Amino acid sequence: MGIYEELVARGLIAQVTNEDEIRNMINHGKATFYIGFDCTADSLTAGHFMALTLMKRLQMAGNKPVALIGGGTTMIGDPSGRTDMRKMLTREDIEHNAECFKRQMERFIEFGEGKAIMVNNADWLLNLNYIELLREVGACFSVNNMLRAECYKQRMEKGLSFFEFNYMIMQSYDFYYLFQHYDCNMQFGGDDQWSNMLGGTELIRRKLGKDAHAMTITLLTDSQGRKMGKTAGNAVWLDPNKTSPFEFYQYWRNVDDSDVLKCIRMLTFLPLEQIDEMASWEGSQLNRAKEILAYELTNLVHGEEEARKAEASAKALFSGAGSSDNMPCTELSEADLTDGAADIMTLLVKTGLCPSKSDARRNIQQGGVTVDDEKVSDIGAVFTAGQLRKGVILKRGKKNFNKVILK
Repeated sequence: MGIYEELVARGLIAQVTNEDEIRNMINHGKATFYIGFDCTADSLTAGHFMALTLMKRLQMAGNKPVALIGGGTTMIGDPSGRTDMRKMLTREDIEHNAECFKRQMERFIEFGEGKAIMVNNADWLLNLNYIELLREVGACFSVNNMLRAECYKQRMEKGLSFFEFNYMIMQSYDFYYLFQHYDCNMQFGGDDQWSNMLGGTELIRRKLGKDAHAMTITLLTDSQGRKMGKTAGNAVWLDPNKTSPFEFYQYWRNVDDSDVLKCIRMLTFLPLEQIDEMASWEGSQLNRAKEILAYELTNLVHGEEEARKAEASAKALFSGAGSSDNMPCTELSEADLTDGAADIMTLLVKTGLCPSKSDARRNIQQGGVTVDDEKVSDIGAVFTAGQLRKGVILKRGKKNFNKVILK
């Protein structure tokens, strides 16, 4: 089985152009491909996992990854999947976020001479002359076709700014630039990016001729990666200072039964034969599959030692064997107290176990909250400074824990 056939078997391919040529290039390690990452935060999330593991798989098969940091496109913001305009970031914020991305990507991709490269589209986009761009690039795009693109259609009712309307042109220009300067002949992205990606191949064809178009290949990965990485309204970050290894492990340990094998197939590097054997697993075996998923992905991001600690902590908590120093912890100060105490709803919100006090109230009233293994039914329950200095363990539902301690 070639790497292309493996990607198909893992459920990673949604749409392609020039499939025979794609298969041949990837299987023979002849592809130079890019995936773009806009720097909207100072950490990658679990939602980027699919792209990162895909780059790793293709590099292992001899292909050359180009990690494109969107220092320029982030200044506009991708409207895909959005109901409103993204917050505008300063150039300094974007540069800081880009540096954070680089450090995290190095855990997945091998950079260096003749290996993967990392480029920043700010290096060419920010220097473009507006009139020149309109003449040389804008003339290649049909406004009618752009308005039919799904990424724009979903925004038309609520309003799409001309600012964001330019994003497709910027992304298309990225592929054109990378094709010319880095011999990049392939691009990957989520299926909500299909229109933008086709714009890039069309731009190359129109600017460089049909022969260039024959060398331009677009693949598309399933957009599930964009749906991953959020729990209880919060992002699941790859940065351990934002999402601890234990929380990261727990996120994957808690995926739905219906998703666990799909995630193992798409995101881990376990052999397909081993994964196929899990297809018949049911009941308690699915919990074992979730543990395998959580361990494998935590190991990829945080290393073997942290993965083992997170696994041991989770097992201790689920078995009722006690707490662990590795569980997520929220530190309070005296300023967080009111009259020397803190109420249960405030603690649930501060720990992130509940996104709001109304959600905290609902969980308490439904019997879903315990403190130190004792169910809390009173929404007005308070905990003194003395109790909090010793540390209390809050639990929402069966699988969400946090230790609160007053420093």
